[in-house]
Amino acid sequence: MILAAEFGLLETLSFFIGFSGPIFWALQLRVGSPYGRHASASFGPGLPGKLAWFVQELPCLLMPLYVVTCTPAQRLSLWPNRVLLVIFITHYFQRSLIFPFLIRGGKPVPILIFLSAFIFCTLNGYLQSQYLSNYAVYSDNWIKDPRFITGCAMWLIGLIINIYSDHILRNLRKPGETGYKIPRGGLFEYVTAANFSGEIIEWYGYALASWSLEGIAFALFTTFNLSARAKQHHRWYLEKFEDYPKLRKIIIPFLY
Repeated sequence: MILAAEFGLLETLSFFIGFSGPIFWALQLRVGSPYGRHASASFGPGLPGKLAWFVQELPCLLMPLYVVTCTPAQRLSLWPNRVLLVIFITHYFQRSLIFPFLIRGGKPVPILIFLSAFIFCTLNGYLQSQYLSNYAVYSDNWIKDPRFITGCAMWLIGLIINIYSDHILRNLRKPGETGYKIPRGGLFEYVTAANFSGEIIEWYGYALASWSLEGIAFALFTTFNLSARAKQHHRWYLEKFEDYPKLRKIIIPFLY
């Protein structure tokens, strides 16, 4: 009964995360995404960028650690569950323990933005790790299933795009230079927010490989959240640079 009740809680949390995506999308289109170049004092005092990124993403590492060590985690005897959890942890290992310390300078993160990210990572970290560790059941042949193979490949491609795009953004300015420049190279030749595109690809790949409500809820939230931020970035570049490529899309090559 306890397991059934908690599984019901996970399903409810999945719906909550999935349906909160459009709400965050609408809010961001109305008030903007107040961080980085768009930061606003109305969203509270700013926290140091590196520290904020490190702490706000950390729950997606700590929650799997808690679930694996403090719950039965019986489903991790299955290889598909192990691979999917490693996929999830790998992304957040990079985002929490590597990415923040590669930031050059970095603007303060308003405390309300930090708190919203921290809460989301706590809830989603628990949701994904608990589902994969204690509830998800896959057949022994799932790792040979085209959905699993294609999803894992999509995740890897998205991760590479995300990391490479962040590398391009970090190296736009040479040492001593200030101001903003137009990103070029990689997927930036086609979209404004190539780093966001990569992350969206990652989580749809994860959703396909996991074939789960929990996975698709995460992917949908990511899509709504990042697409709103990408639209704001795109509008800013068009206003800032007269020579910004007019055919460059927002986040989906050739489409949007």
